[in-house]
Amino acid sequence: MHAPIRSVAVAVLAAAALCSGCTAPPDTPAAPPPVAEPAVSAEATTQGAVSSAPAAPIVLLDPGHNGGNGANPAALRRQVPDGRGGTKSCNTTGSATNAGYPEHAFTWDLTQRVRTRLEAAGVRVVLTRQDDDGVGPCVDERGAAGGRAGAVAAVSLHADGSGPSARGFHVAHADPPVHGTGPESLRLATALRDGLRSGRFATADYIGQDGLDARDDLAGLNLATVPTALVEAGNMRNADDAAVLTSAEGRDRYAEAISAGVLAYLGR
Repeated sequence: MHAPIRSVAVAVLAAAALCSGCTAPPDTPAAPPPVAEPAVSAEATTQGAVSSAPAAPIVLLDPGHNGGNGANPAALRRQVPDGRGGTKSCNTTGSATNAGYPEHAFTWDLTQRVRTRLEAAGVRVVLTRQDDDGVGPCVDERGAAGGRAGAVAAVSLHADGSGPSARGFHVAHADPPVHGTGPESLRLATALRDGLRSGRFATADYIGQDGLDARDDLAGLNLATVPTALVEAGNMRNADDAAVLTSAEGRDRYAEAISAGVLAYLGR
């Protein structure tokens, strides 16, 4: 049992002796250590995701008139540019129902309802006024507000004050356009018209055509540099329209229809 072990040992010693004069091969360089990937925190990952997401579209809402206008006639009479080379009064008090419900209160309430729905759909909303007890702003400021806010669209909210037999809504847009927004303003007006129709509101039987009203005399439309339309939700002097305009349920219906029109225009 010991003989084979001794033979192996002798063979190994002999091989070592034969190579005693050999030159040793150069040392093989060690492999470089692996490079560690930089650590990415959960916070950084989240921030990266947020920064790469598309920004929310901005929509300007313009609640017509203001609660303090009636007490400040001199301020309202001040002349401002009308967008077509002339001037017109800064603003007006707006209309009211026969029972005294004012247009400025209606537009302010409606704007809040529309704003809530648009924000829930991921739209950023900017307003031309922040309360219902101030004066103005003037129509030229309202017209320029959408461009200053970087809005993709602007919607001015109103209710009309025509004769008592006139009924229905209409949506105004600038025609001829002043700042090259004509086709898109018409598309916005049409989307709003379609939204109101889908909400079971009747188009006006006394103004415009098929619910659309091409206008050249509204400074807020003439001075707009973004697609802009003006909704006259109904006639406050008409008893049937007034019943809807003055009820919370009716204003919810208007808000749902107008929001649907805006979102359809935005492709959302």
